Amino acid sequence: MGNMNHFFVLTNQPKDKDLKITNYICDYMRERGKQCDYMVFAPEKERLGNDNQNPLNLPDDLECILVLGGDGTLLQAAMDTLYLDIPLIGINLGNLGFLAEVEQSHINEALDRLIRGEWQQEERMMLSGTLRKAGEEAEKYHALNDIVLTREGSLRIVTYDIYVNGQFLNSFHADGVIVSTPTGSTGYNMSAGGPIVEPKAKLILITPICPHTLNTRSIILSPEDEIEVRIGVGKNGDIQKTEVNFDGNFRESLKTGDSIVISQSGKVTRLIRLSRESFLEVLHKKISE
Repeated sequence: MGNMNHFFVLTNQPKDKDLKITNYICDYMRERGKQCDYMVFAPEKERLGNDNQNPLNLPDDLECILVLGGDGTLLQAAMDTLYLDIPLIGINLGNLGFLAEVEQSHINEALDRLIRGEWQQEERMMLSGTLRKAGEEAEKYHALNDIVLTREGSLRIVTYDIYVNGQFLNSFHADGVIVSTPTGSTGYNMSAGGPIVEPKAKLILITPICPHTLNTRSIILSPEDEIEVRIGVGKNGDIQKTEVNFDGNFRESLKTGDSIVISQSGKVTRLIRLSRESFLEVLHKKISE
């Protein structure tokens, strides 16, 4: 791909406490004639809604954002830069992840390849979820990995009624439901027994969390499908309460009668790929750990 001149580093400070790596990267790029600045941001901080189109007030002429941390930091950065349409590359300071491209020991090589224009760009599909409370449309959020509904409070299972394109599909009696992109398939979806999907694929996965029936499986849908998850009524006509989570960041509450409508987002996350190592090779490494 082409040459880039204006770089920016977003740093998860607990992973780079004294900003040694952050400053190293910026100095390295500046010494080679590139513009490079940085910002420390707090992934654990609860974010406001996605209506602020540039919550970090980043310069609008950036060409590449380097995200220092792990996969969680990269997910947060994807949300905070959602409307800027700037490609991201993750530098992994955590455990071996699927999203963060560059290991710490390969930083120089990675920076050299960025400078030389030896990179590709991958577009990853995202989901958008619109909450419906008491029949009225409420907040809308986006997610690169997944939208997760889990029970709030007591240990009772919850009934989740799943509709696809307006038609009733199934009721899950479960601890929760994960609606995931292919990128998110190796996250919570995988832990809950869902299938692993090549991340450049275009599809939507629905996986129950700890289902209380024997015949419950993941359901794989087309990216054009619209999914509605309605919170059903409890066993004795009780009101059931559920929490919705978007990429582990935004949290909202829903109760019996409320629902969330999920579809493919109009937004994508652009990830820079330097590695010749394929997703399948990373997967093999993870599985054989």
